Amino acid sequence: MEIINPNIPRGHIRVAIFDFDGTLSLLRRGWPQIMYALMRSELLKTPQHESINELDAFITELIYSTSGQQTIYQMIRLVEEIEKRGGTPDTPQAYLQIFTEQLLARVNERIAAIQAGTNTAEDWLVPGTLAFLQALRARNIICYIASGTGENFVRDEAVLLGIAPYFAGIFGAHADYKNHSKKIVIRNLVQQHQLRAGELVTFGDGAPEIMDTKAVGGIGVGLATEEEQRNGINVRKREVLLQAGADMIIPDFREYKALTGFLFDQ
Repeated sequence: MEIINPNIPRGHIRVAIFDFDGTLSLLRRGWPQIMYALMRSELLKTPQHESINELDAFITELIYSTSGQQTIYQMIRLVEEIEKRGGTPDTPQAYLQIFTEQLLARVNERIAAIQAGTNTAEDWLVPGTLAFLQALRARNIICYIASGTGENFVRDEAVLLGIAPYFAGIFGAHADYKNHSKKIVIRNLVQQHQLRAGELVTFGDGAPEIMDTKAVGGIGVGLATEEEQRNGINVRKREVLLQAGADMIIPDFREYKALTGFLFDQ
């Protein structure tokens, strides 16, 4: 547990918001590699693309810096980058469809393994998730999920992973993406619960949820999850989370007792 801002107001939390992929669920582990391959393939087709090394570095930075947004925005950005390099892009929705189909092929294999008993649901949760959610329930904290992944997928996967009962609401991406951003969800929940500074905490592995939470006086806890090894800190995620203004950085929820002790000042 890395405390960046030791002066956050502690002991007042009433509501907790969680990102989903990379924060609670690992079912989409490997999504950056799929997006990277798609973007690289399309940008290499453009007549004015940079060198391979420069392009690879650019795509990697683009993916990590936009992680946590609704995926459609990353596809909109891909369209813009194709145009900048003199190419003729398809629509963002078309690229989203390609990405989603490729990712779901992998996700569905993992879901099938859970359903067949080859894997357990806990194998695909960020370590310590269940224990931490139980600790929050014991403190009567109202919890929500706010994700950039399609809402129907998030709802179904939360049920599969056994964590849906811990959440009062689950919000995800919609076709009407402009009216379903994390920023809107967070602001609506602040108004609904009449939250004051220090009464909201958000856990996420991307910049948007941290920045949007800080903007309304909440506490931002960055999950620098190392998804492949399920252990340790992902350095690139940590950098993005620090730039977003995270008050704390944690690798997962294994040390949930220390985390709850600090946040609730107990």
